[in-house]
This record gives sequence, structure tokens and C-alpha cells, in this order.
Amino acid sequence: MTATQITSESAARVTKDGAASLVAPSRRRAPKPRWRERLVASAFVAPVVIYLAVFYAYPLFRNLDLSFRDYTLRSFIDGNAPFVWFDNYAQVLADSTFAPALINTAVFTFVSIIFQFSIGLLLAVFFYRHFPLSATLRALFLVPWLLPLLVSASVWAWMLNSESGIVNAALETIGLGQVNWLTSPQWSMVSVLLANIWIGIPFNLVILYSGLQNIPGEVYEAASLDGANGWQTFWRITFPLLRPVSAITILLGLVYTLKVFDIIWIMTRGAPGNSSTTFAIWSYRLGFGGGSPELSPAAAVGNLLIILAFVFGLLYIRSQRKLVES
Repeated sequence: MTATQITSESAARVTKDGAASLVAPSRRRAPKPRWRERLVASAFVAPVVIYLAVFYAYPLFRNLDLSFRDYTLRSFIDGNAPFVWFDNYAQVLADSTFAPALINTAVFTFVSIIFQFSIGLLLAVFFYRHFPLSATLRALFLVPWLLPLLVSASVWAWMLNSESGIVNAALETIGLGQVNWLTSPQWSMVSVLLANIWIGIPFNLVILYSGLQNIPGEVYEAASLDGANGWQTFWRITFPLLRPVSAITILLGLVYTLKVFDIIWIMTRGAPGNSSTTFAIWSYRLGFGGGSPELSPAAAVGNLLIILAFVFGLLYIRSQRKLVES
């Protein structure tokens, strides 16, 4: 090997080593400390955790504590209520109001959801065609949802008033007799159902209309080319593709309807008798509706309502899991 070759090889090695020494520091970056990443992540999560703990976990714990103790006004203040475990639940289940309240809660919830979802779906499909003034009419349908429940319930109570209500006035105009909408055991539940359905339709309309926007237009074009009519297109394309949105809409409607209180209390207060009493109304009556509040039984009824919502939530999660697996 000549001196020239040795010199060139040495120079090449030095050049490579020098380049490696220059490149290596740029590639090697000092890793960020793990504790700093965890601290930043905890800072983002902390507000949510605090919110859930203060406004969900603590009230739920307090409600459970109320239901497992024998609270009176005095013991509620000094905190010396004895444990009675499930005695309050046994008292609630044995009460004569339990069966009517359970039936009314089921009827009020399922009838409301059926009509709210059905009418909301029909309106969503109707407005999907984008005819003139469709956006204006769709915005007007949102008015019942935007109004405070106090205002909506008061308006319905006025319209269905036996003496001065506009509904009875219209019925008398066409020759029908007067109906005691709010004071008759046969009509009180119908009255609160009408009001609740009217209030809940806009929510279903908005959610389902948004779901329709996500269905590709090419699917409808292919269906029209295959000769499918409107009814076939709805049942074989629109309704199946809306199934995920429909499921969450029904679940949210179920949870919201189970806890409806304002509408029933303002219109009928659960009367006459227990004809329109639901679990929400019964719980309020026990806790705040009488001269001597029964705080612990009221908490027990509230927990039964929470259990119902929890069960339906689990059923929804299970149905969604089966839908994904299939």
C-alpha cells in the first residue's frame, strides 16, 4: 500500500468520524423528564376530575348516606342520624304510592320517547329535502326547546285550563264537551304527556337531522337508479344508517324523561291523587312537599330513579357493543 493510499484512507476515516461527531449531537435530544409530562397531563385532567367529584360523586354519596340513615330535620343539622340500612327502601317499596308511581314513570317515559322520536324523525326527513324556507321553519321548531321549562309548562297549564283554556274553547266551538285536562284522573297524564312530547320533539329533530347530513348522497342516487321508492329508501337506507344516531338519541331522551319534574309539578303537581305522580314527583313530595319532610325515603326514591337510568345505560352500551361486533 502506498503512502498516498494510506493518507487518503486516513483522511476519509477522519472525515467520517468528524461527520458522525457532528451529526450525532443533532440526533440525540435530551429526553424530557417523565414527571413533567405527567404533571402537564394531570393539569389538563384535574378540572374534569374536580368537577365530577364535586357535582356528581359527592352528591351521589350524600344521597346514598341519606337513604341508609334515618334523617329528620334535627339530625340533618347536627348529623347524628342512626343507620337503618335498607329500612327506607323497604318503606318505599311497601308504600301505596310505589305501584302508581312506577307505572306512571314507565308510561310517561316510553310514550314520550316513542312520540318524540317518531315525530322528530319524520320532521328531520321532511326538512332534509331543503325546500324554500326550510331553514326558517326548522329554526321555528327549535323554539319549544329554547324556552325555559317553567314558561313552557305554564303556557300548557293555561291552554288546558278547564274554565279559561284555549283548548276547551276550541272544543266547545266544534260542539264537543268540556274536558278537565288537569283535574281529571283520566286526563292528567295525557296533559303532561302532550306538553313533554311538544318540548322534546326539537331535540330529536336536531340530532336526527345532523345524522342525516352524514349519509352519503351517492347511496340515495344508487337507490333511485335501482328503482326504489320513497318508503323503500327510508326503511332500507335511511333508517339503518341512522341506527347509531337513533340509539344515542333514544338513550338521552330516556335519561332526560326519567327525571322530568318541572312540567308535571307546574301543571298537575302529580294530582289528582297519584294519577300523574312519577318517581321524580314522589321524591320531591316526600322531601319538600309536606309539613314534616321525610328526607331519607325521598333519597331512597331518588336512588331508585338513578338505578333505572343506570340499567338503561348498561342496556344501551351492550346493544352498541353487539352492533359493533356484528
